[in-house]
Amino acid sequence: MEQRNQTPVSEFILLGLSEEGELQPLLLWLFLSMYLVTFSGNLLIVLAIVTDSRLHTPMYFFLANLSFSDICFTSTTVPKMLWNIQTQSKVITYTGCLSQMYFFMLLAGLDNFLLTVMAYDRFVAICHPLHYTVIMNPKFCCILLLVCWVLSVLYSLLQDLMVLQLSFCTQIEIPHFFCELNHVIQLACSDTFFNNLVIYLASGLLGILPLIGILFSYSRIVTSILKISSSGGKYKAFSTCGSHLLVVSLFYGTGFGVYLRSAASQNSRTTAMASVTYTVVTPMLNPFIYGLRNRDMKLALRKLFS
Repeated sequence: MEQRNQTPVSEFILLGLSEEGELQPLLLWLFLSMYLVTFSGNLLIVLAIVTDSRLHTPMYFFLANLSFSDICFTSTTVPKMLWNIQTQSKVITYTGCLSQMYFFMLLAGLDNFLLTVMAYDRFVAICHPLHYTVIMNPKFCCILLLVCWVLSVLYSLLQDLMVLQLSFCTQIEIPHFFCELNHVIQLACSDTFFNNLVIYLASGLLGILPLIGILFSYSRIVTSILKISSSGGKYKAFSTCGSHLLVVSLFYGTGFGVYLRSAASQNSRTTAMASVTYTVVTPMLNPFIYGLRNRDMKLALRKLFS
C-alpha cells in the first residue's frame, strides 16, 4: 500500500565515495586535480577551435560542442562533491538534487547525441567525400546540434517531472556522490513502476538507437576504407576517425560497464566508485585523445600558446 502521508522532503544526504575520515583529504585533492585537468583541457580544445580558422569545419564544430558539454557535465557533480568534502557536510537540498539530476541527464544525453552526429560526419566525409561540403553545410550542422539539445532537454525534463510525482519517506540517504536517478527513485515510498518503465524505455531508445547509428556509420566507413588500394590512403582515412572511435569506446564502454557492475553487485558504494569512470575520467581523457592524436589540433594548440 502506498504511503503518502509523509512530511515533504527538503533535503537528501549524499554519502559520497567513502565515509572514512582519513580518505577525505586524498579524495579532495584527487578529484580537484581531475576536475581542473578536465576543465582546462576541454577549455583549451574549445579556444583552439574558435581561434584557428583552419578548424572551422563540421568535425571540429561538433568537437568544440562536445568539449563544452564535458566541462558542464563534470561541473554538475564534482564541485558539489568537493564542497561537501571540504565543509564536511553531506546535505543537498531537494531542489538542488532535482537540478543536479536534470543537468546531469541533459549533458550525458547531449554527449551521447553529439558522438552520434560526429560518427555521421565521419561517415559522410569518408564514404561521400565529393558531397561532404554540400551535405554538411553550416545550416545543417546547426540543425543537427539543435536536435541534440532538444532531445536531451526533453529526456531530462521528462525524468525530472516523473520524480516530482514521488513521495519520500524518512530514509533520505543516497549512497552516491551525486543525485543519481535510480538511487533517488529507490528512496521513494510511493509506487515507482511508471518511473522505472520510463527509465528503461527512454534510456533504451535514446541510448541504443544512437549506438546503432554509430555502429552502422563505422561499418560503412570500414567497408569504404578497405576498398582503398594504397596503405597510405587507408591510414589517412582511418586517422580522421580514430580519435572519435576511441572516445566512443570509452563513453559506451564505461557506461555499460557501470550498468553491468550495478546489476551484478548489491553494493551501492562499489557502483558509485565505478561511476567515476564515466562521470570524471572519460571527460578528462577526451582532450588528450583529440589533442595528442590529431595533427591539426596540435598545430592549433601550439598557435594558441604562442
